[in-house]
Amino acid sequence: MKICVIPDAQVKSDVSIKHLLWAGKYIADKKPDVIVNIGDFWDMPSLSHYDVGKKSFEGRRYKKDVDAGNLAMDLFLQPILKEINRLKKNKKKQWNPRFIFTIGNHEERIARAIENDCILEDTIGYKDLNLSAWEVYDYLKPVVVEGVAFAHFFTSGVMGRPVASARALLNKRFMSCVMGHVQNRDIAYAERADGKRLTGLFAGIFYDHDEDYLGNQGNGAWKGIWMLNEVSEGGFDELPVSLEYLRGKYDG
Repeated sequence: MKICVIPDAQVKSDVSIKHLLWAGKYIADKKPDVIVNIGDFWDMPSLSHYDVGKKSFEGRRYKKDVDAGNLAMDLFLQPILKEINRLKKNKKKQWNPRFIFTIGNHEERIARAIENDCILEDTIGYKDLNLSAWEVYDYLKPVVVEGVAFAHFFTSGVMGRPVASARALLNKRFMSCVMGHVQNRDIAYAERADGKRLTGLFAGIFYDHDEDYLGNQGNGAWKGIWMLNEVSEGGFDELPVSLEYLRGKYDG
């Protein structure tokens, strides 16, 4: 089995989304069995409670946030769906990948807004997001594929905070796990008594813009997607595919 993982894209209006088309083309070329979007695809800055009252909050609108992410999702899926449909005409060669989307804390802002103001119920919701092609898993609910657990992040302790490292991820969950949420990529390995290899993976980020809150050093984090090859009973060989590689191969 081959699984492609798309880390946090944090799409909002007025940022570049061309890299999502490049990722879609790469996936159409490589044809993984499963595509996992780890969440925080939509940034949803209009629902951020951190910036309320600040000058930077001016002009933010829920519809603008939703539309920006929906457009980016269309762009990402375009080459994938085109290739799926092309191969449907070939009876000997088909490609029907499984699409998995794990809700991130940025999408979960929608549920939180409804919880804080019940008048919004039936007015806004995850239904507004372009997720019809995906199996959607609720915020922090893991989904296990061939012995590998995927979630936007995995928690540590009763406070529900994210684990701090890939090594801690393995120590806490005792199985191969892949998560997003944090900016930097991180990998740790372990081995079961029967010789099966376990991997903990922080997938990093996949956006082509800078975030003001990260500062000059934080914005230097690795950016890209992942292809997990030969996935079986929790073991896999991870292949990082950088945004710069995708740019060089598919831009123009």
